[in-house]
Amino acid sequence: MNQPFDYVEMKIPAKPEFVGVIRLTLSGIANRIGFTYDEIEDLKIAVSEACTNAVQHAYHAKEAGEVVVGFALYRDRLEIVVADKGQSFNFKQERQKIGPYNKNDSVEYMREGGLGLYLIETLMDEVRIHQNDGVKVFMTKYLEGEKVETDAETIST
Repeated sequence: MNQPFDYVEMKIPAKPEFVGVIRLTLSGIANRIGFTYDEIEDLKIAVSEACTNAVQHAYHAKEAGEVVVGFALYRDRLEIVVADKGQSFNFKQERQKIGPYNKNDSVEYMREGGLGLYLIETLMDEVRIHQNDGVKVFMTKYLEGEKVETDAETIST
């Protein structure tokens, strides 16, 4: 399942006022793929949570940090990676390294509370997290019906 995709990567300063830039970009990308208004709103909330988490918790008070956000646009889905420590990354390599998030795992590495992670997991179809020199949150949202069609069994009439 190695289908071609377009890839957009943005690097923003780890400051709250730049999260809106990511939201606007995401909105344009998701609209282009064909997501509905409600799906785009869900995507914006989930990605904002991941970005805000990185902005608030990844860097010390006086440290000038960056957040990297990658968008992989497929025919049937949008894959998004939010990474703190600000390092650009090879999307395909990082996607293979990131394991699934297990609800029984400690969310300590997701910083305080874990409510943001719960919200992200509720709004997205797949969520995976990788912690190695920073945190990478990998999120997938399928176009309506795409995931169901892929996993559904054939029904004969």
